Amino acid sequence: MAEPDPSDPLETQAGKVQEAQDSDSDTEGGAAGGEAEMDFLRNFFSQTLGLGTQKERLLDDLTLEGVARFMLSERCRRVICLVGAGISTSAGIPDFRSPSTGLYANLQKYHLPYPEAIFEISYFKKHPEPFFALAKELFPGQFKPTLCHYFIRLLKEKGLLLRCYTQNIDTLERVAGLEPEDLVEAHGTYYTSHCISPLCRQEYALSWMKEKIFSEVTPKCEKCQSVVKPDIVFFGENLPARFFSCMQSDFLKVDLLIIMGTSLQVQPFASLIGKAPLSTPRLLINKEKTGQTDPFLGMMMGLGGGMDFDSKKAYRDVAWLGDCDQGCLALADLLGWKVKSLGHPSLSRAQSLDACPMFL
Repeated sequence: MAEPDPSDPLETQAGKVQEAQDSDSDTEGGAAGGEAEMDFLRNFFSQTLGLGTQKERLLDDLTLEGVARFMLSERCRRVICLVGAGISTSAGIPDFRSPSTGLYANLQKYHLPYPEAIFEISYFKKHPEPFFALAKELFPGQFKPTLCHYFIRLLKEKGLLLRCYTQNIDTLERVAGLEPEDLVEAHGTYYTSHCISPLCRQEYALSWMKEKIFSEVTPKCEKCQSVVKPDIVFFGENLPARFFSCMQSDFLKVDLLIIMGTSLQVQPFASLIGKAPLSTPRLLINKEKTGQTDPFLGMMMGLGGGMDFDSKKAYRDVAWLGDCDQGCLALADLLGWKVKSLGHPSLSRAQSLDACPMFL
């Protein structure tokens, strides 16, 4: 019986199941046919759902201490960080979805049809003014990196950082000292801007966009007078090609995922947690547990396996719940990476921002 080509769509593979069943009944039949069918189905579900792949437990304990011991071992050489707005809130930048303090809960003055419209490309093309008013409030250069940002830089300096995938557009990863090759800015960047006309696409620098935004002038292309938009990804736009190219190679060799400050609600970024090998430990540092999608449904929709913190089958996922800066400090302390000049993790928000701390 022929096995399905993994590149075939599910419908095609399912059709091959039926063809194989008909063939078996015409030739050998009986027990032999039933055994062949079971072998085929095992391969089918293994290839499409990831079932049957070996799951090795690498953490001796599903705690932050267990993660720290793993990071200090020879088994952990390549770390990927997946980060969202929660790592920048202590810098004074609101996240998106907190009920009272989040960005979406405080956009009434822009008179939007619904909060997400401010980041929808179709709405922007007709009404760019609300976005640029908000962009003035959140423009890069007005905020300092947080301890989370410096912790990610420390991973780089320790030779552990494979890549940082960020949903944020505040550029604080760059300000903290990460280079472009260290980053996948999944939702784009303010560093460059382009004319939105497909016939033009003239590029503009950050300094040009800043001057327009702070002059409260809607940026218009100097060549064709179409609106110029920062290269951040709006709803309805494709993610940068770098997101997909790096994803294909990075997640084949990652030893540890550290997920911080993200609700894991926006696709395809949220699906990254399911791209790592099934044995790769995953640490969530966040105010609440997230990423716990149904594993069968996640696989069927191509979103990867959900996180499992609490079931009897849990073997690789760890959740540290609380403030992201404090989580990074707690992990750094367990690793023996002390905060220079500030002493102990019990430091104030003002200290952490003004001193721009580095770790030893």
